[in-house]
Amino acid sequence: MASRLSLSKSQYIRGLQCPQSLYLHKFNSDLRNEISTEQQAVFSWGTDVGILAQKLFPGGIEIPFDGLSVVEQVEMTRKAIARKTPTIYEASFLEGGIFIKVDILHRGTKGWELYEVKSATKVKPVNLDDIALQYYVLKGAGIKICKAYLTHINSSYVRKKRISVKKLFAHADVTAEVKERQGEIPDTIKNLRKLLKKGLPDVGIGPHCFDPYDCDFSNHCWQHIPEDSVFSLAGRGIDKFDYYRQSKINLADLPLDELNASQRFQIEMHLKQGQAIDKKGINEFLGTLWYPLCFFDFETFTSAVPLYEGTRPYQQIPFQFSLHIQKQEGGPVQHIEFLAEPNCDPRPALIEAMLTHIPKKACVLAYYMAFEKSRISELIDAFPEHADGLMQILNNIRDLIVPFKKCHAYRWQQRGSNSIKNVLPAFVPELSYEDLAISNGSMAMDAYHLMCQETNPEQLKILREQLKDYCRLDTEAMVRLHETLTNLATGK
Repeated sequence: MASRLSLSKSQYIRGLQCPQSLYLHKFNSDLRNEISTEQQAVFSWGTDVGILAQKLFPGGIEIPFDGLSVVEQVEMTRKAIARKTPTIYEASFLEGGIFIKVDILHRGTKGWELYEVKSATKVKPVNLDDIALQYYVLKGAGIKICKAYLTHINSSYVRKKRISVKKLFAHADVTAEVKERQGEIPDTIKNLRKLLKKGLPDVGIGPHCFDPYDCDFSNHCWQHIPEDSVFSLAGRGIDKFDYYRQSKINLADLPLDELNASQRFQIEMHLKQGQAIDKKGINEFLGTLWYPLCFFDFETFTSAVPLYEGTRPYQQIPFQFSLHIQKQEGGPVQHIEFLAEPNCDPRPALIEAMLTHIPKKACVLAYYMAFEKSRISELIDAFPEHADGLMQILNNIRDLIVPFKKCHAYRWQQRGSNSIKNVLPAFVPELSYEDLAISNGSMAMDAYHLMCQETNPEQLKILREQLKDYCRLDTEAMVRLHETLTNLATGK
């Protein structure tokens, strides 16, 4: 029974978010969702950032996790403290059936200091609960903490030639907030253990499924929700869970007079499985375009630790583009692509390829142009020697999302969304992202990071082809959607 009621730090935080998730995690882990590539990337970033933060306090010793039991980790920590070790990484403690590992435990001039390291750029409420539990366990173990810090990424840091670890990280003193939470922790632990004794709690779905983390048992807990439900309703302004609690789950159950115009439109289109085509609106949009017409799309990556001089944490760095060019109306379409070599700043070669292949004064068509325009503006700032050419491209960008966002062309299969991932299957069902190994921007980002780590030439070749296939489909989709709009405008 003791192991059944034992808790780790992550389990305690999970229980605060949802006791049902905690129970499933401990006793029905086979119901967990598959770990997405996005989640794997977050885990990897967290690990890398944690290791880098150890350089803030060099010369410490690390208590390993792999290959050691909890008891062995705790004993190693006890011995390190007894030897008056100044800094311990991943210090391990077990008190009252609660197991924690402290990212950095440092012996300062006035006593022990606790540092919890996060790859985020600010303090979040869940971080305070996390550190508060550590403080509670440490106090129970006889370790007096004089200061508790949340060490996070400094978003304003700009890298020079080499990383400055001290400038990359910021320390938020959360000692007061952590102490304020101490009184509630014993009752919280007691209540969580009561729930675990009783069996699976009947919590039900709610906003807690996504706050502070996306629950990894959502597929199980949400399996009774149909695809077209109140939760598929686009936009804000209503409490979807309030309708759910009233058993108004299907779109047909929702009172139209309580919804905004866009939501009413979505439901009406869904109920009659219809479409809305505004030829005048489509023609007005098409009239803003000219030839040569370039269909253009970037892929980018981010990193908590900036990789290149002059870049910031989590800055979007373009490493790939796809370009379809149609020089005249009804003419052939040429495809050009660029994918940077791994492990070097991709931007200089990418800029050169853009300026070489995008004709001067061409109309550059993007889908949600704000993204491409922001990246090009950043390239201008970073590489002013190419400002003239890049500025011409920037000024000539137009946005293919406009007629879909304005519902000049809408089909019920879009489910209220004007994302290209929803618009494409509605209007060009023969094209699909589903069969691609890489099917969204986050996966492309992860593939680029993998490409930079890969040493096997064959595997590297596979990754490159998968990235090219995905980016190519983005601009091919734009070509086909433009063609569809032209046909709709002319009544074909």
